[in-house]
Amino acid sequence: MRYPRFLQPGGTIGFVAPSFGCATQPYLSAFQNAQKTFARMGYRLDLGPNCYAAEGIGISNEPIKCGAEINEYMDSDKNDVLISCGGGEMMCEILDHVDFAKIREGKPKWYMGFSDNTNLTFLLPTLCDTAAIYGPCAGAFGMEPWHESVKDAMDLLTGAKLSMRSYDLWEKAETKAEGEPGEEDPFKPYQVTEPVVMRCYCPDFPVGQDSCPNSEEGLRFTGRLLGGCMDCLVNLLGTSYDKVPEFVERHAGDGIVWFLESCDLNVFAIRRAVWQMQHAGWFSHVKGFLIGRPLCFGQEMMGLDQYHAVWDLLKGYGVPVIMDVDLGHLPPMMPLICGSMATVSYTGGDRQELKIDMELI
Repeated sequence: MRYPRFLQPGGTIGFVAPSFGCATQPYLSAFQNAQKTFARMGYRLDLGPNCYAAEGIGISNEPIKCGAEINEYMDSDKNDVLISCGGGEMMCEILDHVDFAKIREGKPKWYMGFSDNTNLTFLLPTLCDTAAIYGPCAGAFGMEPWHESVKDAMDLLTGAKLSMRSYDLWEKAETKAEGEPGEEDPFKPYQVTEPVVMRCYCPDFPVGQDSCPNSEEGLRFTGRLLGGCMDCLVNLLGTSYDKVPEFVERHAGDGIVWFLESCDLNVFAIRRAVWQMQHAGWFSHVKGFLIGRPLCFGQEMMGLDQYHAVWDLLKGYGVPVIMDVDLGHLPPMMPLICGSMATVSYTGGDRQELKIDMELI
């Protein structure tokens, strides 16, 4: 696995928009404020041609122009790291225009984003053996003050911090809707109100006790981090960009720790996604699963909830499945290096905590 050089003091942050750009409020003001914040921190900025574009369908511009922006900025010596402007809907359409062969042969560079950006944060490791960061997009850095998770992302981008811990509170979808930053307050921080309560499912616990969110017995497992947004992952599955079976076989000795979250999927779609990845052989050599809070958190349909949607299919692997992790579309989210080796430590009970120590090996 190739690891890019971390952002240095006074370095240049490049911004690209392979998915949505920052053309409308509140994203425009949030992005502009993020630029001011980075400038005050002493960083130079390099904005790609699509950052403020709104010419595409579900992405900032025509797919060929978005692909060209990625090719140019991944190869450019005018910036040191790249942060995506935002998520979106149709980033998959730019992939035919991305020169993955050139990226694989070129100097590695950090790319950070989440959601639709899974199309790069996942493919950079699996196609180019180049680690990427599954973390916040540019606008998040415009909030005032920064949430701890946003600071963690910056510390990860600079190499100051390679160990992440779960947070205390998270933001419910309805709270997010009520507190969504608007033109009057585009810098509103996360509206975190709900205590983080994870559920740990593990076959190693006593028979009949599959779910043990209150257990004080700790868990520890290691493997290479791989994952992202399931909405995007199942879209890639079975395409010419799906080299996951080859990737997991290359790293069979390390094992894989899958981190998965979802945006638009309901509980049945989540279950179908897990089934599809399972039957494609993606979960070979798995060491454990980290499942983020789905955007449909708390949904139940025809007796199926978010927990059975996942655990019923994954329990046969005999590895820990930790759910409602700080990942994805219900912030905060722990920034993770996709492709890195990680040691995952979980403690239940009153001291419930998830710790992920990443190594660049």
